[in-house]
Amino acid sequence: MNEAVYAVVGIPFLSAILLALIPSYRVTALGNVLASGLTFVAGLSFLTLPPVTETYVILDDLNKFFIILNTLVGFTTSLFSRSYIGHEIETGHLTPLFVRFYHAMFQGMMGAMNLALLANNIGLMWVGLEFATLMTVIMVGIYRTPAALEAAWKYFILGIVGISLAFFGTILVYLTGQGVLGEGEAAMTWSELIKIAPQLDAPLLNIAFIFLLVGYGTKVGLAPLHAWLPDAHAEGPTPISAVLSGLLLNVALFALLRFKMLIAANPNALAPGPILITMGLVSLIFAAFMLYQRQDIKRLFAYSSIEHMGLITFAFGLGGPLLNFAALLHMVMHSLTKSAIFFAVGHVTQAKGTQELSAIRGLSVSNPLLSVALAAGVIAISGLPPFGAFMSEFLILTSTFAREPLLALAVAFGLLVALGALLMRLQDILFGEPTTPNHPVSAASAPIFVHLSLILIAGMFLPPAVVVWFKRAAEMLG
Repeated sequence: MNEAVYAVVGIPFLSAILLALIPSYRVTALGNVLASGLTFVAGLSFLTLPPVTETYVILDDLNKFFIILNTLVGFTTSLFSRSYIGHEIETGHLTPLFVRFYHAMFQGMMGAMNLALLANNIGLMWVGLEFATLMTVIMVGIYRTPAALEAAWKYFILGIVGISLAFFGTILVYLTGQGVLGEGEAAMTWSELIKIAPQLDAPLLNIAFIFLLVGYGTKVGLAPLHAWLPDAHAEGPTPISAVLSGLLLNVALFALLRFKMLIAANPNALAPGPILITMGLVSLIFAAFMLYQRQDIKRLFAYSSIEHMGLITFAFGLGGPLLNFAALLHMVMHSLTKSAIFFAVGHVTQAKGTQELSAIRGLSVSNPLLSVALAAGVIAISGLPPFGAFMSEFLILTSTFAREPLLALAVAFGLLVALGALLMRLQDILFGEPTTPNHPVSAASAPIFVHLSLILIAGMFLPPAVVVWFKRAAEMLG
């Protein structure tokens, strides 16, 4: 097997061990950037690799797409994190003791997510997601305030409940495979299970999928399983908010999609599409209305993540090559855009010394560069041209209208409600009398504008090679 496949998992885990042994924050911050950069280079090399199928590792067009996105956002977040956490230490909001293992945990989290994406063994995939969850739980509570500890505890409890249900669902899938493939690794190997999917016991497979849907759906943040997500975003450090919205939600949805492919290949099993459509639509509309009530800027964009994950889940539920293509494209646009927004929000909250929306005004006067970055991000995530999310949402809406006009109207309604909320909030943030204080920040703006440039280019032109790649991945999903 190509060394790059091992590198995207091995580099983060080895770096985590090394960074945990280094006491200096500045050294570990640089080490975190270096490790993330090397992992991204290894992930980018997947573009030239042929498919790989082994007992514990699989590489196909679907997870290749997720790995490259994961390593890219991980790298840019490490750059932002170096500036953000450094500022928090300088201002006394964090102490070197509190961030002693921060960068080691960041690398551990990235390695665990990459492991889950590459795992051909459904048990190993579960382990990867569980480890990534534990790392993020610790980092959410890093400020050690009562609110941060409460958010971390809520995330831990709900995450453990979700992952336990997913674990039980995984066991049930193993039992269905065992009846055909016999005992041992084969009955937990996804590539083997998909081959014999029509022969699996349908009633047991149905029960397994319900457990998996609730378990992994909790990680995706789908309503009504979303209760941990706004608190985790609001109380944790902003780089972790960027990773949660931009990456971890995607990895959980990827795991769910793997099992969706399995159950959809069994003609006697329940149809997963209607369930995903319902949960996606409920999440979209619920989160769109909740945007109007948020008083914390990070909670605002946390609910925006729930909205977009609902839209993506809806599109995958309706299925078909075009809607799957649009959903995959929207996952990329959401990950890049939402992480860029959180990068900007992190610097805004440091400049203003608060996350309260009522205390963030006149940003276009007090912080022009940050106001441009945040405005561009909000316009992009709202689905307005010329950014890439406009194209993906347009494809979802038009494809849905061609098949199910009433569902398309419901989706359009949710998107318009969310658009109104975000533009209303953006107007308040940008204009009016500038609020004080206005602390200077070391704004590492490169990651923000790299992401915004990519989504702008995607809104105007997608290279033919990328289109072909996305089409192949979309066809795999059925």
